[in-house]
Amino acid sequence: MTKKKLLALFAPAVIVLILDQLTKWIIRTDSSFHNLTIIEGWLEFNYVQNEGMALGIDILSTPVISSIAIVATIGITIYVLFNMSKTNIGYLVMMGLILGGAFGNITDRLIMGIIEGYGTVLEGHVVDFIHFNLRINDWPVFPYIFNVADIAISVSIISLLLFNKRLLPTEDEIPKEEAETEAGVFDSPVMEPIPFEENKTGLEGNTES
Repeated sequence: MTKKKLLALFAPAVIVLILDQLTKWIIRTDSSFHNLTIIEGWLEFNYVQNEGMALGIDILSTPVISSIAIVATIGITIYVLFNMSKTNIGYLVMMGLILGGAFGNITDRLIMGIIEGYGTVLEGHVVDFIHFNLRINDWPVFPYIFNVADIAISVSIISLLLFNKRLLPTEDEIPKEEAETEAGVFDSPVMEPIPFEENKTGLEGNTES
């Protein structure tokens, strides 16, 4: 597990987490951003709090959704760390984006209920504000409101699907730098075996003496 690979995984995660929480704090505390047109007919800021899952799906209670999200994120982190020797930098960057986005939304679920006084830990709602409001024949192209964490997760998943042959790890693939390291370990000189005939002659000579 090299420092370079750890940096490739955790640097994007930390950057996404900071950007996500910073933008949510600005939107939440400044009412001028609660309903703001950015590009007429295309993009708006509409401040909402989502108590359900992604895309507004609300079939489970908020504490249950929060618990599932936390367990899933921990599981993904452990899986990536244990399989790091088989992965490349690009894959780790993509997984870092996913983890950063997951941690960003989990942070909301852990603290927003306490900050806003409507619940305890695990009862927090996720702050969403980015609204792509383009409509075609009165039909919304994407009727959901999302945040920076969601963007990071979506970009990573789409990239992994489009460039899976380059990014996804394979069972028989070992990164070049690690292959060279392993080769160096076994490059120590090995004593050549003595041919049988020569060995036999030496034994006969010892017997005669």
